[in-house]
Amino acid sequence: MGKQKIVTIKDTEVKVADAAVEAAPAQPVKSSKRRVDSGILCVESTYNNTKLVLTDNKGNTLAWSSSGNLGFKGAKKGTPFAAAKVGEALAVKAGDMGVKEVRVVVKGVGSGRESAIRGFISKGINLVAIRDMTPVPHNGPKPPKPRRT
Repeated sequence: MGKQKIVTIKDTEVKVADAAVEAAPAQPVKSSKRRVDSGILCVESTYNNTKLVLTDNKGNTLAWSSSGNLGFKGAKKGTPFAAAKVGEALAVKAGDMGVKEVRVVVKGVGSGRESAIRGFISKGINLVAIRDMTPVPHNGPKPPKPRRT
């Protein structure tokens, strides 16, 4: 069909049938570019979902996962089981980066708060501290305006 090309790789000749298709050496897949010893695990647990973000100590995102990302749909995303699976999935990513210890920041009132942390530390990563940063209203919502007549 097209022109035949001859590609020489280390003193061996390989004929390639088409000019568009060339023999490229297979590159090994890198596990992770970043190597980090410690980080911050941010857990956001709502009634409908659980999201986990792993950052370095400056706050730059390294990896993230959520229950919707793992394939849970609907009401199952907010369950403790889904949160535990999210924690385990993120712990595997963290292990590839070399994370040894994390500090945890929890936000939200959902049922997956504890189980996400338990799932994360089940993979052998040390837990240094836990902070609860759930926003709490201090003055309540603004009252409605009076009705016009």
